[in-house]
Amino acid sequence: MNVKTPFLASREGLLYLLAATVPVAFSAWNSLLNNFAVEVVRFDGEKIGLLQSLREVPGLLAFTIVFVLIFLRQQSAAYLSLALLGIGTMLTGFFPSTVGLYVTTIVMSVGFHYLETLHSSLSLQWIDKNKAPSFLGKLSSLRSFIGLGILALLYVLMQYANVGYTAIYALSGAITVAAALFAWRVFPHFKDDVIQENRLFLRRKYWIFYVLTFLAGARRQIVVVFAGFLLVERFHFSVQNMLLLLIVNTVLNMLCAPYVGKLIERFGENLSLKIEYGSIVLIFVLYAMVQSLEMAVGLYVIDNLFFTIAIALKTYFQKIADARDIAVTSSIGFTINHISAVLLPFSLGIIWTYSVSAVFLIGAFLATISFCLTFLMPKGVMHEPSVS
Repeated sequence: MNVKTPFLASREGLLYLLAATVPVAFSAWNSLLNNFAVEVVRFDGEKIGLLQSLREVPGLLAFTIVFVLIFLRQQSAAYLSLALLGIGTMLTGFFPSTVGLYVTTIVMSVGFHYLETLHSSLSLQWIDKNKAPSFLGKLSSLRSFIGLGILALLYVLMQYANVGYTAIYALSGAITVAAALFAWRVFPHFKDDVIQENRLFLRRKYWIFYVLTFLAGARRQIVVVFAGFLLVERFHFSVQNMLLLLIVNTVLNMLCAPYVGKLIERFGENLSLKIEYGSIVLIFVLYAMVQSLEMAVGLYVIDNLFFTIAIALKTYFQKIADARDIAVTSSIGFTINHISAVLLPFSLGIIWTYSVSAVFLIGAFLATISFCLTFLMPKGVMHEPSVS
């Protein structure tokens, strides 16, 4: 039966549904990855680095979504991407080998990165510029809320029901595929307000956005890959403890994300990004000196709080961009973000075997560059901080 309600007939409703569905597969895949890779597939630092580099290759190729959009509209491509995310996750536990994990990771990653590109593009096209930071903050909070539920469920299943990796991956992936089919059948196909460019280009006026996006990809990889791996390899963090830590991070993000969006609207993107990048420099320096489990966990939690401020980079681009450039530049932005994401995990994985501290000091250096670049942002296109 085709049910019609205001939520299921609105663009915002579709954006919320897509944001809510991604964590079902990705939270399960990502939260169990380090333990699955170490305990089942017997990965070391070099192999986990290569896995993460392979995972980011589809992000590097995100610009190819432009060619997909020649044949599919953005909304249809988003449904297909969501289904691929689910399929890759569903198959992960059935192939517990080095090659198997590499292949299923790539399938999952194609769906994830195409969907992230399309979801970002549609959000910036469909949501008013003045409301975008708050709306994106709500989307982030919703993701965290769903992710929290997934993490709590995983903890119960693994701690008390003794459910294994294979069953969890299969269930979370199947739910995601079902959600893609639901969205395709229920939501109307919305008309594009602005016809998007269907050719690739780089524009000089977006250069700061390009560079900051590149550096953000480097920062994200160092945290996602090596901060978590530090806890498992050096401090022997169990999968249950890792799930509890991710639950704490998720709760904090769920509570803070809507307020972060409002603060960006109040104080502006420029100041918000300065706070984010300056804090990251200090966090990475402290990571390089970490000697105790308590300190490592504390840094992991604090660093998570600053990830949400990355909303400001998206809304900065929304303010400087021509409306017809959003889809293409969003895809190119994902590609630029993943250049560092592909190169760094494997190369830093090798450095990791010689010096853990060096990996995080490299992150601090890159964050310093990002901080300096915020002083070059054009003031004319940035809204002034609210004085209300």
